Amino acid sequence: MSVPTLGDLTNMPTLANPGGGKAPSVWTTNPVLSYVNDVWTAVASRRAALGLTNPGTIENLNKETSKDVFLNNYFFTGLRADLSKSFSMNPAFQVSHSFSLGSPVMPPYGFAAFYATDNVLLQGNMDSDYSLSGRAHLRWDSANVSKANLQFAAGQPPMVQLEHDVRGQDFTLNFKTLNPSVLEGGFTGVAVGSILQSVSRKLALGLETVYSSQAVQYPPDVAVNYMARYVSGDWVASAQLQAQGSVLASFWRRVSERVEAGIETSLALGPSQQQMMMMGGAAGGPKIDATTTVGAKYEFRQSVFRGQIDSTGKVACLLERRVLPVVSVVFAGEIDHAASQARLGLGLQFEAGGEEVYQQAEAANTPQPHPPM
Repeated sequence: MSVPTLGDLTNMPTLANPGGGKAPSVWTTNPVLSYVNDVWTAVASRRAALGLTNPGTIENLNKETSKDVFLNNYFFTGLRADLSKSFSMNPAFQVSHSFSLGSPVMPPYGFAAFYATDNVLLQGNMDSDYSLSGRAHLRWDSANVSKANLQFAAGQPPMVQLEHDVRGQDFTLNFKTLNPSVLEGGFTGVAVGSILQSVSRKLALGLETVYSSQAVQYPPDVAVNYMARYVSGDWVASAQLQAQGSVLASFWRRVSERVEAGIETSLALGPSQQQMMMMGGAAGGPKIDATTTVGAKYEFRQSVFRGQIDSTGKVACLLERRVLPVVSVVFAGEIDHAASQARLGLGLQFEAGGEEVYQQAEAANTPQPHPPM
């Protein structure tokens, strides 16, 4: 059964007309509902005339800056070696082994497997500390995607996150829950609902509501966050206002074909100052913690360089150099001038079977798959 399009309520299936269609229904025979249908159709026509597009998800509100330019998701310390094997292109199937030495965060050994088709994505990770994590994505149709994330770590409580995305022509709805349970006689856990709506061809506004209940005997916490995203050609600006009073703003610009730059500013009230303000205020006013980060990304023929500097005195860079078609060398470094500390990382990536998969991609004239890190 096809999903009725926006503004065509007469196609909605009813008990008398389970298949939907243009048969007489309550939406046309009832005077009140027929008026609702006319208003709905008029609003849908005006929205369609605006030519709005899908704004993406709130999770990727500032992805151009935080995920593409900044090296927060790529930085590491110590020695690292990644060995991966690609078995096929469509469906994409890959396994990898990771070895680490001298890193306070990464385990000495980790194994990962990745499988993806057009509608299904499966990924699992297990390391030498007996920590297990996995995620699964299922695309029901072009508008609905369900996601599940699981994590079991030694000495920590398990984590389960369920999520569902609904992507319309000019909006995205997201519903997620973290560690949900009803075994205590009521809902416990975290529930989040959000919407990101395009209001023009360049501007999108978003709203996110967070409901948290740690135990039934305690009252739940509710918070509301506000978002905005503006896309104009080769630059993107975004802003987030969170319920705790913190503000996060970012700006990304494509300087040239191979150069991208981004800046991000975070403003937050100190927790102790928040408590003082709730008790009647403190002399001198609340303390505001502010951090600004500036970064750039350069893409060369055989290498990618990322560098960033922030207002606290940290300077970091990451260079990935492909020395052979299946071998890459990665160097990461950071200097914290305020703390007089330095961190270094050196990695080697070897892709077994990469040449075969690349040849398959060239033969099919499709891009080579790159599973997320």
